[in-house]
Amino acid sequence: MSRPLSPRRKRIVRLAALPLLGLAPGSAVAQAQQAVSLDELSVTSPSPIQPAPRAAAPAASPNGILPVVASTFSPVTVVTSDQIARDQPRTLGDALSDRPGISSSTYAPGAASRPIIRGLDNARVRIQENGIVSGDVSELGEDHAVPINPLVSDRIEVIRGPATLRYGSGAIGGVVSAENNRIPTFIPARGVSGQVMTGFSSVDNGRLGAASVDAGGDGIAVHADGFRTATDSYAIPGGIQRNSATESQGGAVGISAIGDRGFLGISYSRYEGLYQIPGGEAEEARTRLTPRQDKLAARGEIRPLEGPFEVLRFWAGGSVYRHDEVGIGESGIDGIQAIFKNREVEARIEAQHVPVFTALGTLTGAVGVQAGRRVINTQLEGFLPATESRSNAVYLFEQLDVGHGLRFQAAGRIEGDRLNSTATQFPTDYLPVPGEDPARYALTRRFAPKSLSLGALQDLPYGFVASLNGSYVERAPTGYELFSQGPHDATATFEIGDPRLRLERARTIEASIRRSEGPLRLDATGYFTRYTGFIYKRDTGTRCDDDFASCGSGDELRQIVYSQANATFYGAEIGAQYDAIPVGNGWFGVEAQYDFVRAQFDDGSNVPRIPPHRLGGGVFVRADGWFARVNLLHAFAHTAIAPFETTTPGWNDLRAEVSYTASLDPALYGASEVTLGLQGRNLLDDDIRNSASFKKDEILLPGRNLRLFLTARF
Repeated sequence: MSRPLSPRRKRIVRLAALPLLGLAPGSAVAQAQQAVSLDELSVTSPSPIQPAPRAAAPAASPNGILPVVASTFSPVTVVTSDQIARDQPRTLGDALSDRPGISSSTYAPGAASRPIIRGLDNARVRIQENGIVSGDVSELGEDHAVPINPLVSDRIEVIRGPATLRYGSGAIGGVVSAENNRIPTFIPARGVSGQVMTGFSSVDNGRLGAASVDAGGDGIAVHADGFRTATDSYAIPGGIQRNSATESQGGAVGISAIGDRGFLGISYSRYEGLYQIPGGEAEEARTRLTPRQDKLAARGEIRPLEGPFEVLRFWAGGSVYRHDEVGIGESGIDGIQAIFKNREVEARIEAQHVPVFTALGTLTGAVGVQAGRRVINTQLEGFLPATESRSNAVYLFEQLDVGHGLRFQAAGRIEGDRLNSTATQFPTDYLPVPGEDPARYALTRRFAPKSLSLGALQDLPYGFVASLNGSYVERAPTGYELFSQGPHDATATFEIGDPRLRLERARTIEASIRRSEGPLRLDATGYFTRYTGFIYKRDTGTRCDDDFASCGSGDELRQIVYSQANATFYGAEIGAQYDAIPVGNGWFGVEAQYDFVRAQFDDGSNVPRIPPHRLGGGVFVRADGWFARVNLLHAFAHTAIAPFETTTPGWNDLRAEVSYTASLDPALYGASEVTLGLQGRNLLDDDIRNSASFKKDEILLPGRNLRLFLTARF
């Protein structure tokens, strides 16, 4: 049991626990944190996207739209631990793909599926775990997995708007943050807590198990978790999607010293996987990938009793990642065809100053510095030469509370980026010149992106909150956008970078209205973004084999060139839920959602691989430990296609679920709560193709699926 807190200590913890950036005081998450008895904990969540104790997590939501986090300057999507336990997603894309405004790449369903936010992916969506970048190569190719398993996460958050400037211009589309307690931040009230999860899915004979435990006392907290998943090739309407089996396993251990004025912790985690790539030549070659990662992470904070700063925090981490791409090569021999390696370190220090009382209102804020280094190396048929990237940045956030429910926020960031590699000077038409090889030369590119965001938040009657944001963000090209120069067999592309790429600039205006309390919950946002020099993968229409000399005469690989053009994105995302009729101690209610994004270049052509319009709705009942839901998500046909793309037909995903949660006596059963349930997806067994995927014409997503799940908490 931890030591009781002094009144002064309690005040400091409350201030630190209320998120300054992204999740403001009064939000659903912040309210839940305040509801926890601080005498039971030595430390609570210190920032908006750091893990909260399980007892402090947002209230469970009966669907994937809620909980709504109202008092934020930009939309925040939260997937709670209860939702993770019911859906049992194997990738972050699986966990988020049906949320308004978010889809996924589904290149290898259940294994390689990154989130796509408002039509933006890869270099514009940062994926992190507990504030530290994921440290993989998933943004280099849609076939590459993210080595983060959602099963051991306490929650998953998607942050947009001003708070993303904490992490870099690479988060221009948003930040996807998997939060867990691998670096312990609290001591359980009873000395130990945890959960065990298992499940089975019919569509792929999927088996999984995951467990986590937190324990501590006398100022020391420890954590351990582990998971293992396995699936066969999944079923599709009328057959089997060959070469789509997956498996993964991993875990972590962590320890922290927790005192009255802060904590210091460290963790080690390991991830291993093996998954196949379905469709096309990858299926014929029996292509499979073997990601492996080791990661060290540290985190801490101190709350001085005196001085200009309330809280000083740091995050640091380093990882070593490798995957082999294995399959049948041109020689007819099954073996390693390509190797991808990534070594990455990142650190961030942040200081939150004490509130400043001005004539205009109360000013709170934080200043931070961030540094990172990354070395990518590919071998054999890898398309990217050894590339080193370095980044240093300083950022500032300030929030002014002027009273009467009105708040203003400003955020700014200045970066210095340096990238070193070997560039290739291809012909302007990207066709080989007989007898000549493209010239190669060492190149260092330097960039200094600058970003600024301004926002206003106003409380309205009846619990509604309105926000308006404007931002200007510059993004430096990544190493693979500058220096790619060869075949990538797993994605069936021949990728060519452009070493002359300039900064990408985005100007965005966004308006939202939200309500998180009462019988009606609502989250509605509209946005407009104007890009100058938008960087994208352009399909030239040329086909290649395994070297540049074959381009124009080959037929195996699509030639993809990283190009720049001005573009306009606009769209909307809406989620709503209404408790209509009381049932027992709960409610019968209805829900609805809608989202779309439209993306065009200035010449009138369409940006490639954009998600479709989606409309969904259904009914739910939550009462007396029971939860039941029926919901239909409809995707409209996607016809606004880019050159060399094909249209994508619409589809319907009918989903249903029933579960029961029972509270138990831990002394008698060893568990305090057990949930048993059955969930169905794609119950109409519809043909579902993802318009945002390179593989949409080659594979179908899983057909009718029933999932049996069991979770026990103690």
